[in-house]
Amino acid sequence: MKLCIPTLGSGGLDDVVSEHFGRAPTFTVVDMVSNKVEIVQNTGEHFGGVGNTPDLVAGAGAEIMLCSGLGPRAISMFEQLGIEVYVGASGTVSEVISAFQAGRLNEASDANACKMHRH
Repeated sequence: MKLCIPTLGSGGLDDVVSEHFGRAPTFTVVDMVSNKVEIVQNTGEHFGGVGNTPDLVAGAGAEIMLCSGLGPRAISMFEQLGIEVYVGASGTVSEVISAFQAGRLNEASDANACKMHRH
C-alpha cells in the first residue's frame, strides 16, 4: 500500500504536511510494505505546471492520499482514480502515518471538503 502526503519540501518522513494540497511543493509517497520513501515534485497546474494533481499522485502509484483538507472537485477526481482520501492530517509525515494507522483521520467527503476555495 502506497500512501501520499502533500509536503513542504524533501525531508522524507520528517517533512511537514502542506496545508494546501494543490499548492504543495512536493508529495511524499511512502510504500508501507517496502518502507521506501519517494519525493515527487508538484508539476500540477495549481503549482504553475500542467495537468491536475490527482493524476500526478496516481502516476506515483499512490493508493491513499492523506492531507489536511481539499475541495470537493479534487475529492471527486481522486474517487474516479480509485484513490482513497483522508483529511485532518497535520504535523510531520511520520506523525500523519501514525494518525492514519490509529484511525484518527477522516475519510474525505462533501461534508468535510474545503468549501472556502471550492477547488
